[in-house]
Amino acid sequence: MTQPRLGFTASPAADAQEALAILSARYINHPLEAADIIVALGGDGFMLSTLHATQHLPAPVFGMNRGTVGFLMNSYRPGGLYERLARAETAQINPLRMRATTVCGDVHEALAINEVSLLREGAQAAKLRIWVDGHLRMEELVCDGALLATPAGSTAYNYSAHGPILPMGAPVLALTPVAAFRPRRWRGALVRMSSSVRFEVLHPGKRPVMADADSRSVRDVKRVEIAADMDVTHSLLFDPGHGLDERLMREQFS
Repeated sequence: MTQPRLGFTASPAADAQEALAILSARYINHPLEAADIIVALGGDGFMLSTLHATQHLPAPVFGMNRGTVGFLMNSYRPGGLYERLARAETAQINPLRMRATTVCGDVHEALAINEVSLLREGAQAAKLRIWVDGHLRMEELVCDGALLATPAGSTAYNYSAHGPILPMGAPVLALTPVAAFRPRRWRGALVRMSSSVRFEVLHPGKRPVMADADSRSVRDVKRVEIAADMDVTHSLLFDPGHGLDERLMREQFS
């Protein structure tokens, strides 16, 4: 059987670079554009950057944890890699597309695999107005921020903000406030995966807000529109029994 062509990429961290050297010596390291499978070495942040950087390529990505957080990664073992890849499970993820308009009228677009978040820039709380599918759902949310998370990202910032964990494949997104002051008891909402969500920033001059899509930030926004981009699909590979479905389930019972 012909072995798949592997392309290795690693974060700048010492552990990741050491793993890159070991694996490159043991297996042929093909250019990513020529690889059948991309192997990413690092943490979750590096996995996200790898997925964004290689989304134009057909190869799926198999991550091995050489960072601090490894929810999207498999355990690091340099041996038996071809056998692991032959048995791997595939998870497919559609990202969110953010369209952020600044107070100056500039428009910025970005994709987010985990979440799109809005966060206050100054000392005063943000004031946000929320629309879902063209319907006004909240006249005013006073908060430190708010976010819209995918199932894959629901255990990241969303979970830290007390948002729900969403099963993979669930046709919903989590809309979660960050430190809501008013309505004080509002814990967020679930919206359809097909929904479009629009945040309007009230008083952006006095209460500036930034928007962030997987660590790509836009400052001084006045409007942010978010929807799932079903035309973009990321394929991740996981060891059998350790896929995203199982990891999300374990998070809920840990």
